[in-house]
This record gives sequence, structure tokens and C-alpha cells, in this order.
Amino acid sequence: MVLGLLFALHGASSLFGIFGGARGTGQAVEIGAWPSWWAALIQFVGGLLVLIGLGTRVAAVICSGSMAYAYFVVHQPAALLPLNNGGELAALFCWSFLLIAALGAGAWSLDGLLTRRHGRATRPEPAPETARV
Repeated sequence: MVLGLLFALHGASSLFGIFGGARGTGQAVEIGAWPSWWAALIQFVGGLLVLIGLGTRVAAVICSGSMAYAYFVVHQPAALLPLNNGGELAALFCWSFLLIAALGAGAWSLDGLLTRRHGRATRPEPAPETARV
């Protein structure tokens, strides 16, 4: 939940120019600008989906992929290691979302709630015992 919230806030800052704006400029990124606006949209929507636990695995894979793209396109050309190229946050988000994608949603997620409801609704009632003579 915390990872989703942090990712959504990161996207919101770039989309809406809040919390310091895109890269601390106080401004929002231009609508439709490639790849900044699209990355911010993935961060905001994907972060919210992971936060509430809806479509968690798919959202987490997309979020992980966007951070892998950010790392290799934006950070890695400057230096190989994240500590040297400023890509620690991108690497942490990437691997954390990949872990969430592998493990799935938790017990407090909407995915979990829907699964429990669906599981109860489709579970067949046990057959009554018949008396044997």
C-alpha cells in the first residue's frame, strides 16, 4: 500500500504540478509529452491501483516496466551503478513492483476481497449425507 501511495504521489506531482511539481520545478509536465507525461500517468494510475489492490499484478508489471525504462534510458547512460547515476529510486521502484507482481495482492486488497466473494459464491454446497441401511 505504501509503495502504491508513494508512486501515485510521484506521478501526481508531475501531472498536476503539486508537491513541488515535475522534478522540483513547481510545474506540471506538458500534456501528452513523450515520455514524461505518459510516465507520470502510469505512476499516478498504477500507484493508485496498487494502493487499493485492484488489478494489482498487471498494474505492478506495468509500473515495474516503466521504472526499468526510466532506469535504462534516463539514468544508466550516465553511469553503470544506480549510486553513481541517480537511479536508486527507479531501481527500487522497479524491483519492488516486480516483487508485488510475483506475489500478488495482499489480504487487504480489493483483488483479495473480490476473490473471497467470488470464491464463496461459486463454492458448491456440500451434498447431504444419505442414510445407509
